[in-house]
This record gives sequence, C-alpha cells and structure tokens, in this order.
Amino acid sequence: MAATERASGPAPEATRRRRPASTLDPEVVAAVERDAAPQRAARYRERLTSAAEALERGRYDDARRMVQPVLREVPDVAMGHEIAGLSFYATGQWRKAAAELETARRLEQSVRHHPVLADCYRAMRRYHEVEELWTELKGASPAPALMAEGRIVAAGARADQGDLRGALEIMAKGREIPRKVREHHVRQWYVLGDLLDRSGEIVEARRFFGMVAQVDPDFADVVQRLAALGR
Repeated sequence: MAATERASGPAPEATRRRRPASTLDPEVVAAVERDAAPQRAARYRERLTSAAEALERGRYDDARRMVQPVLREVPDVAMGHEIAGLSFYATGQWRKAAAELETARRLEQSVRHHPVLADCYRAMRRYHEVEELWTELKGASPAPALMAEGRIVAAGARADQGDLRGALEIMAKGREIPRKVREHHVRQWYVLGDLLDRSGEIVEARRFFGMVAQVDPDFADVVQRLAALGR
C-alpha cells in the first residue's frame, strides 16, 4: 500500500515489497566469505539472516542493530546496506535510508531498489532524483510489479508539485485491465482514483475506486472514498 498512500504523502509500508529474503542468496554468502575472515564469515551470515527476519517482522531497530557489525566489517556486502536502508525507510528516516540504498544500488548495479529510493527522494522533495530514477527504471524494463511501484512514486512526485495532469500521464499504463488482477494492479487503480478525484474527474475516479473495492473492499480507505463521491 505504500505507493498508493504516497499519492498524498510519505508512507513507509512499501518496505514489505522490497525486503530481502531471510534465506541468504548464494551471491550474498559468497560476498561475505570473500570479504570476511573465515572464523567471522559464519557469524556475519547469521547476522544478516537474523536482521532480515527482524525486518520482516517489523522490528526495525533490531534489524539495524543486528546488521551494524556486517556494515562495519564487510561494507561491500549489499544486503547489509539494503536491510539498514529499508529499516530507516520504514521509520521515516529518509536521508539515512537513501544513503544506504544508494550504496546497495552501487554495489548491486541493480534497479530493484529504485522505487523505494525514489520514494525517499520524493519525501525530501528532491524531485529531480525521482525523475532520474524513474527514467532508469523504465529503461531497464523490470518485472511489472516493480515497474508499477516506480510508476506510482513518480506520479506521486508530479502530483506533489501540482502537476496532476502529468501524474495521470505517468499512470496511463495503470488504466489497463488485465485478465488476472494482481496486487500491483489494484494499487495503481487506487492511485488513479485519487488523482482523478483531485482533478475533478469524479465519474472516472468513482470507476477506479469501484474496481478496487470489487477486488478488495478493505483496501486502504476505498470504501470511504467511494462514499464521499456519492456511491
């Protein structure tokens, strides 16, 4: 729901979409063993696993505490920075989150952190960085769910600057109705409903909110939004 609620302001719930797996990827294991002394590598692997599990359970302070020795001793392991960054993000510490996620991005050479990183920059009103990350994400043609997350953040940044028309243009792809509806489709419809409502396009706003409610009536405040629009 993070990205949906970011249509009106920062919301840290997006961490659940970008969390690292609690089972370590073989590449992470290899990086730890490459950079750490043999007698310490097992301990750092355990730290990363425990920190990822703490993050998954919403114990953000614990996750940061657990990962600190890894960041200090094996700073080139991207997963440590990812955990720290997402923990900072979840508690609204945008600047610290962005710094850690930028490090993870540099180490991994990946776009998978782009939506959350862009969300940090949006919260700091650094809209130029949001646009840059959105452009990079589009160029990488990632999985649809990741693309949707980036699209929602980019549209929210445009809306923050008063450009509702530009925000709706970014969200144009989200208007599509797939054969099989997934969560990222519902989140995009909610954002479209919000933007259309704010643009005075009440009939269309009601339509998209109605689509959300049909799939998931408990999604965010969609029932209240529909009631406010006269349904």
